[in-house]
Amino acid sequence: MDFQYKHVLMIGGTSGIGRAMADRLIKADAKVTAIGRRQDRLDDFVKSHGESKASGVAFDITKLDEIPQFVIQVTQKYPDIDCVFLNAGVQRPHDFSKPEKMDLQAFFAETNVNFNSMVSLVHAFLPYLLNKTSETSFIFTGTNLAVIPACTMPAYSASKAALNSFVLCLRDQLRNSTVRVLEISPPAVQTELHDYMGEEVGRKVGMPLDVFIEEAYNGLAAGNDTIFVGAIGPKDMFNDIVDKRRTIFDSLAKMLRGPS
Repeated sequence: MDFQYKHVLMIGGTSGIGRAMADRLIKADAKVTAIGRRQDRLDDFVKSHGESKASGVAFDITKLDEIPQFVIQVTQKYPDIDCVFLNAGVQRPHDFSKPEKMDLQAFFAETNVNFNSMVSLVHAFLPYLLNKTSETSFIFTGTNLAVIPACTMPAYSASKAALNSFVLCLRDQLRNSTVRVLEISPPAVQTELHDYMGEEVGRKVGMPLDVFIEEAYNGLAAGNDTIFVGAIGPKDMFNDIVDKRRTIFDSLAKMLRGPS
């Protein structure tokens, strides 16, 4: 199968998974509008693919109060957007055993990017997507650490776990609409996300980016709503946890809202 959406708005599209996935979607004949803070990287993205396939808009998603106006402006400029790909994320270590050395504001800033900004973007984009007569979608980049947290990265693990729970609830609440809710769950991938370890070390951590992108893209093209790539620990055990959790969630959702 081919990727079905024609114009993707890629939040966090200037580096790492976001940039690589944007490149892959354009290869699959989609248009991509990349959103990021760095204008030089946005310019490079557009130059790489040409203005017929790529565009870029500079915006800082941590400015939550500016998100509604940003969404109005970008959807007016690009009214054919049919997929919002929520990819941005920050990862840092935090050690609560040494509170005197811990930067609490950095902790909250990380959770703001990874969770609060995503919820704010969904809320702002929903009226636009729900007003479309054809199928549209949100696609989220999560992480396997949303299922099994990393003890050294409590902000990242907790904020992504919150995002994963939000995605499950959002998907169920939109089940009777034309808006699909998809989630890609990566393992560690060789990107700038780990630069806090030092660039030489951090960018060698995890699965090669091109390998991850191809597996994730194939899951999207196949129409899967959840795509787990890799695993934490034994793959069979990890997948069993994921599958059972989804089954129990679906059962609880039906009990709470009824079978409709």
